[in-house]
Amino acid sequence: MNNQKTSEIPPQQMSLNTRFKFRCHKGVKCFTDCCRGIDIMLTPYDILTMRRKLDLTSEEFLAVFTEPRILEKADMPVVTLKLLDDERNSCPFVEDKDGCVIYEDRPTTCRYYPIGVGALSYSGEQGDKDEFFFTVKEAHCLGFEEDKEWTVAEWRQDQGIDLRDAVNEGWMDLMVRKKSLPASMKLSEESKKIFFMVCYNIDKFRDFVFNSSFLKRYDIPEDRVAEIREDDVKLLQFGFEWLKATLFYAGQENFQAKKS
Repeated sequence: MNNQKTSEIPPQQMSLNTRFKFRCHKGVKCFTDCCRGIDIMLTPYDILTMRRKLDLTSEEFLAVFTEPRILEKADMPVVTLKLLDDERNSCPFVEDKDGCVIYEDRPTTCRYYPIGVGALSYSGEQGDKDEFFFTVKEAHCLGFEEDKEWTVAEWRQDQGIDLRDAVNEGWMDLMVRKKSLPASMKLSEESKKIFFMVCYNIDKFRDFVFNSSFLKRYDIPEDRVAEIREDDVKLLQFGFEWLKATLFYAGQENFQAKKS
C-alpha cells in the first residue's frame, strides 16, 4: 500500500515464519483511519471481484471507481482506487461505524496491511521468487498494541491473500519483466492499450477473444477455449500468458499460429 501518511517501516526483513502482533477491529480508536488519504493500486483480480460484488461491467467499474496511472519504474498502465472528494480523501467503500462495506471483496492491498512485500531479486521465471516482508507502522495505528499474534504466513492465509497472489502472479510477472528491461526499451502506446484491456477490462478482452479473428489466428486447444469462455479468472490468466508471449516473447509455444 502506498500511503500518503507518514509511515515507519522498520529495517527488519521478515519471512513467512516471522511473528508479529496486530489486530484491527471496531473497538480500536483508529478504526477506518487507514482507509483515508491512501493510494491503492488495484490488481486485475481485485477488479474482477469488486465489479462482480457491485454488479457492474468492467467498463462501468473502471469509469466510476478507478483512475488510470502509469507505473513510473515499469512505464506500464495501472489503475488506482478513486477516492472521495471529502475532507479526508476517503475510500468510497468505507463507513465510519461499520468499516468496509465490501469487506469480503476488498482489494489485495487492504488485505496485506499492515504487511508490505518486496523482492530481493528476479530470476526471470515465475515460481522462483526471492520475497521478503516487513510491517508498515503508521503513527495513528493502534492495531500493533493488540495481543493477537500471527506469523506472516498465518496472516496471509487469514486475509485470503494466497489465492489472490496466485491469480495475479502472471500480472506481476509481466510488471517485473518490464522493470528488468533497459529503460530505453519502451512499449508502444498500442501495446500499453492492449495490456490495459487484458488486465483490467475483462469484458472487452472477452469480446476481443471471441468476437474477432483471435481464435482463427491461434491454435488454442478446444478444452482451453471452453474453459476461458466460462471462467473469468481462467480468461484473465490466459490473457497474462498471451501478453507474455506477445510482449516479451516467452511461452510462445502456447500460441502457435493455425495452419492454413
